[in-house]
Amino acid sequence: MAPGISSSFVVFICFIPQTIAMIEGLYCGLENCYEILETVDRDSTKADITQAYRKLARKWHPDMHKTKAKKEEAEQMFTTIANAYEILRDEEQRSDYDYMLDHPDEYLSNYYNYYRRRFAPKVDPRIVVVVTITIISIIQYWAAWNNYNTAITYLSKEPKYRFRAQEIIKQEKLSNSTNKKKDRRNKELIREEEEAIIRKVIEEKMDIRGAYQKPTVYDVLWLQILLLPYTLYKYVASCIDWTWRYRIKKKEYDLAAKHYLIRRNLKISEGQFDALPDHEKEDHLLRELWIKEKFQVWKTAKEEEMKIKMAESARYKSYRRYMKKGGPGQMSFGPE
Repeated sequence: MAPGISSSFVVFICFIPQTIAMIEGLYCGLENCYEILETVDRDSTKADITQAYRKLARKWHPDMHKTKAKKEEAEQMFTTIANAYEILRDEEQRSDYDYMLDHPDEYLSNYYNYYRRRFAPKVDPRIVVVVTITIISIIQYWAAWNNYNTAITYLSKEPKYRFRAQEIIKQEKLSNSTNKKKDRRNKELIREEEEAIIRKVIEEKMDIRGAYQKPTVYDVLWLQILLLPYTLYKYVASCIDWTWRYRIKKKEYDLAAKHYLIRRNLKISEGQFDALPDHEKEDHLLRELWIKEKFQVWKTAKEEEMKIKMAESARYKSYRRYMKKGGPGQMSFGPE
């Protein structure tokens, strides 16, 4: 009796790892993927696995069965066979599955390997990042050129700038206006040529800043990313220089430093500050708006001046009456 019991116990112990290795919800569930395909084992090649799958797929394809019960059974078997084939034909998934069979006690590792393969992106994330940045850079560059062309078109049609451009053309003799009587070309062509010359003069002479300035390749996202280390180096160096020059040595602010402090007090970007008229910048310098206390006084005076203007505005009075009556929530056709 004792030897029989020992043999049974040994056989039971030998089958424990294989049984525990089957985890419901992972790979083929509680079944062995190799056994599902019947004629393959862990030493089988990819060609053997494909051959076994095709043989079973033909056998269990739902179209090969006629009765409803047989079709339902065939659909379930066909799905199981296809799942086993998908796991074993992929080298990485097959390697993870074999690892699970050999290490059934490593539950967390087996779960991680399974879901990592199952939900991992099919495309290399690096390719996605590169393509995304490239598309953004192209759109960014195209939009910048579109804004610049829009600004040039507007300025070439604005009478003030158009007249100034024509004066420059006459001074520099860029136009053939003196030979108009002798020019036998189509009037439309002559007009197009004059418009092109005016546009060219505006492009060369007009200093457009801010969001509508002429774009450069250094403005696109790709180059900004590539130059990021250099940009960070310049920023750190400027901070150290500012601290040493104006905080430690207490030197007087130069023009660039004054502009920077005024821009920071105004809470506007560098492009917005550059777009301000020169006389307005000079006024800020004369009022010493880089000094916080003087800026606060100037700001308070500007706010009071704006309140007076708005109080005298008929449109603003109408808007205030509209808001007192309930604003956007009232049942009306808008401000009177």
